[in-house]
Amino acid sequence: MFFQQFINGLTVGSVYALIALGYTMVYGILELINFAHGEIYMLGAYLGIIFFGFFTLTGLTSYSLSLSLALTIILSTAFCSAYGMTVERIAYRPLRNAPRLSPLISAIGMSIFLQNYVMLTQGATDKVFPHIFSTGGFTLFGATATHLQTVIILFSLVLMVSLHLFIRRTRMGKAMRATAQDRIMASLVGINVDTVIIVTFVIGSGLAAVAGIMVAMYYGLVNYSIGYMAGIKAFTAAVLGGIGSIPGAMFGGILLGLVESLGAGYISTEYKDAYAFMVLIVILLIRPSGIFKKSAEEKV
Repeated sequence: MFFQQFINGLTVGSVYALIALGYTMVYGILELINFAHGEIYMLGAYLGIIFFGFFTLTGLTSYSLSLSLALTIILSTAFCSAYGMTVERIAYRPLRNAPRLSPLISAIGMSIFLQNYVMLTQGATDKVFPHIFSTGGFTLFGATATHLQTVIILFSLVLMVSLHLFIRRTRMGKAMRATAQDRIMASLVGINVDTVIIVTFVIGSGLAAVAGIMVAMYYGLVNYSIGYMAGIKAFTAAVLGGIGSIPGAMFGGILLGLVESLGAGYISTEYKDAYAFMVLIVILLIRPSGIFKKSAEEKV
């Protein structure tokens, strides 16, 4: 039972980690909690259903299921990245130098707006993602990891490692780290801070979109309110790992998923959503800055 719950927790934790990366990147650079980020994840799930349904109607899924799924992920990611960039331009950029409370209220407003926007355009009922993966899988220590769980874990790992290498090895990644350390000094040495911030929102929104599609495939059902709880948990994961730290967000998301799954398996499923917050309270009492503590010069 332990290994089965471990695999289940690792699957869900990988999704939390992808969403948490968007929170921690934006906070690392802008010191802003983007509470609309969970709704971008929700949009990714809906767009995945829409695009995959379109490819099913056109017959592309019958020709190549893999190509249809790849195009669904690419198009959904592109649309959500555009949504993220638009949210930054409309809701956050005009308030960049405003008191800290103003962008926070704006973020909450964008979250409510996106929820209602999807509810009005797509309806309040649950939407179904078609079952496309076989029920078989791999058996290890008596536990079964389905093909879909394996794909989610491996794909999430590839994305997280790719992001880490992007931040550490590329010119834009260095610009992002410089902006996180000192935005004014970064602009004085020639870094286009606005471009860095846009890229941050684009990458974070794209990762959230992928997480939304994977959750839609995993559970099979989505609705307009899934972004709220997922966003809260991903934010918790970012705080747990150390807000502003990319490795911390990865670790925090996976730890959150494992705690949630093991708690549901060994204690009770009724309090599944509460276990993660209990762990957060304990960790913050012991280490208020999170597990992966970062100084101001080491953010992102």
